[in-house]
Amino acid sequence: MDYENKPQGYYDNIRHEMIKYLPDTAKKIIDIGCGNGAFAIALKEKTGAEIWGIEYMDDEAQIANERLDKVFSGKCEDYLDELPDKYFDVIYFNGVLEHLVDPYMVLDKVKHKLTPGGVVISSIPNVRYYNTFLKVLFKKDWKYEGHGVMDKTHLRFFTGKSIKRMYEELGFEVKEHEGINGSKSIRPYLYNIPLFFAHMDIRYPQYATVATYKN
Repeated sequence: MDYENKPQGYYDNIRHEMIKYLPDTAKKIIDIGCGNGAFAIALKEKTGAEIWGIEYMDDEAQIANERLDKVFSGKCEDYLDELPDKYFDVIYFNGVLEHLVDPYMVLDKVKHKLTPGGVVISSIPNVRYYNTFLKVLFKKDWKYEGHGVMDKTHLRFFTGKSIKRMYEELGFEVKEHEGINGSKSIRPYLYNIPLFFAHMDIRYPQYATVATYKN
C-alpha cells in the first residue's frame, strides 16, 4: 500500500463536515484511521469525551498517542478483538472502510463495541460521482489516482445504495445517509435534465452514514 506518498496534510485533515453527525451526548469515542489525531482533538474540544484512535501509519499514530487517551498503531483488524464490548458511544470511520480488504467483517465486529444507542459514523467515497463515472462511461477508463474517489489505495468501491445495503445486511439501522461535499459544477444538473433529476447522487464524491445497532 502506498500510504507513504499521500498529499501533504492527508493525515492531519480535520473533516469539519463530519463533526455535525457527532451526538452531543457522546462520552467515549474511537476514531478508526485517526491520522495524527487532528480530527479527534476537534471532537474532544466539542464534547470533552474520552477518545481512542487506531492508525495504520506508525509515525502518525505516535503523534496521535500524545494527543488522545489511547492509540493503537497498525491495521485496525489487528485490534478489534482488544476493544472492550459495549464501550463506545461513537465509532468513526472517515475514509477508512474503502481501504479495507473486508469492511463487512470490520463493521460486523465493531457493532458489538457500541453502547446501547451508540452509532457508527462513516464517510465513504461514491464511485458514481460524475467526474469518475463519466470517465468509465465515455472514456472507457478506470484510472487510479493519488487521492479522491479513485485513490490507488482503495480496495473497495461503493455507491450510496450499496453503502446503505452493507449496513442494513449487517443488522444496523441507518439513521442518516446523505451525499456530502457536493460539486459546485453545473454539469451534474445538466446531465440530469434528460433523466428528470433522478440521479443527483452523481453530484456527491462521498456519502456520510450514521447507523446504530440494537445489541
